[in-house]
Amino acid sequence: MRKKAITPAVVWILAMSAALLAPATSLQGAGEKVRRPEVAGSFYPADPKELGKMLDGFLAKAATEQPQGQLVALSVPHAGYEFSGQVAAYAFALLKGRKFARVVVISPCHIEAFPFSSIYDGDAYATPLGNIPIDKEFAKKLVAQSSLIQFSQRGHGEAQGRGEHSLEVELPFLQRTLGEFKLVPIVMGDQNYDMERALGVALAKLIQAERKGAAAGSSLSGDTLIVASSDLSHFHPYDEAVRLDHKVLNAITEWDYFNMSENFERRIWEACGGGPIVAMMVAAERLGANRARILKYANSGDVTGDKSRVVGYGAVAYTRESAKVGDKTHAFSLGRQEKEALLKIAKQSVYSAVKERKLYECSSGGLQALDQDRGAFVTLKEKGQLRGCIGYIAPMKPLCLTVRDVAAAAALEDPRFRPVELRELPELEYEVSVLSPLRRVTDIKQIKVGEHGLVMRKGDKEGLLLPQVPVEQHWDRTTFLEQTCVKSSLPPNAWKDPETDIFMFSALVFGDRTPSVQSDVSESPFPARESRPGQSGRDSPHP
Repeated sequence: MRKKAITPAVVWILAMSAALLAPATSLQGAGEKVRRPEVAGSFYPADPKELGKMLDGFLAKAATEQPQGQLVALSVPHAGYEFSGQVAAYAFALLKGRKFARVVVISPCHIEAFPFSSIYDGDAYATPLGNIPIDKEFAKKLVAQSSLIQFSQRGHGEAQGRGEHSLEVELPFLQRTLGEFKLVPIVMGDQNYDMERALGVALAKLIQAERKGAAAGSSLSGDTLIVASSDLSHFHPYDEAVRLDHKVLNAITEWDYFNMSENFERRIWEACGGGPIVAMMVAAERLGANRARILKYANSGDVTGDKSRVVGYGAVAYTRESAKVGDKTHAFSLGRQEKEALLKIAKQSVYSAVKERKLYECSSGGLQALDQDRGAFVTLKEKGQLRGCIGYIAPMKPLCLTVRDVAAAAALEDPRFRPVELRELPELEYEVSVLSPLRRVTDIKQIKVGEHGLVMRKGDKEGLLLPQVPVEQHWDRTTFLEQTCVKSSLPPNAWKDPETDIFMFSALVFGDRTPSVQSDVSESPFPARESRPGQSGRDSPHP
């Protein structure tokens, strides 16, 4: 029987089949371990020429003003290029004409979960535009910083029959704009503040050490760029997505990454790469970045025209700028009408909770400030003595609903006191504290007694004291720091520990000694326990 010749076409088919069946990681060259492209041909073109043409088209349309200061980091979306590529281009366009020897890309993991940040344990990441070498020396130093950072294949290989896309899709943009660079590819297998902080602090420590080791008199070259990969909300109607996404984007520009992390964990806000964004911001802040600028926002509905279920995309640049430019305060104010409305809500909520055991139905009454998500506390006093105080630190709800919830909780759920009784209502004094976003304290001289409140956090210990507390107690700055530690169940000197985060905030504080007891309450029951304010150990801001 004659043997059939194998034609070139058959050879090509066999080669392609082998490529499709190959593992996510393959050995190339002299035993080199290379992570091959997983989503080329689906998320972006597999043909190098077609891919280059698409990237150039996106970048040409991205008219982005160059930042005034040093570019430290970017956050970019990671959907298929047809959906989010144009938004991502607004960030990557800033890299034209710049040189970064190293790029750290931090992404989430959509295919498997694991309790650490995974650095690829191979030699290179491949895309249709070529291989990118791993900065193995830097990666080794990074792994040595924390047990929460490990060399691993996890998040970089295949799981459940597919490979992770969120890191890979950023690489062709980087290759097109930067040319040659070394890569530190990090996939976060879980997203919580401890993991985010560990990664961010480790990155900042190593990059700072490199800068200190540079030749004397040399300027900061910006040799390392950090890129966080994340989409925003998923599968909401268009208007709802825009509303949700701008809560996250506002928190980014306010640099309130701690509350952002809290709200991501509670699933109040949405960003599939929220952890990478927070880790990057922790690092960027310690590297001197002080401004986050939104370059472009859009969602899939803007591309497809289908606005029934969309995914949000944002491109943001994080820069180190002069104090006058970078340290912008986001002023929030309340007029007399808004304050009176909030005090009325607090009083009606307490009355409803104490007498009727029902939830007071309220709204913003058309006052725009009351529709903004803000943290707030309500303090109740009786004959000048504290009777209850509970609050939300994070901006979890519109201000009017926050004040409603925490007022009722202060009356009934502060474990330091018995629940308020009906006979006490005429004697209650009300004080509302509306919190600003949190900013980490980098120098204790930034703390001004009487102006700033403090949040202290180390590990699973956390506590808060409002700005008015040290004034009432006649404390100086050091005593204020020590007492905030005590409130956090930490030793008094824990504020000196590098592992302790100190955040400061200001508050709009106003009150009324005159209770407004009315009976226009709804028939709705109180919300479930988990939607109420947090435990008093964290949310009761008085000693």
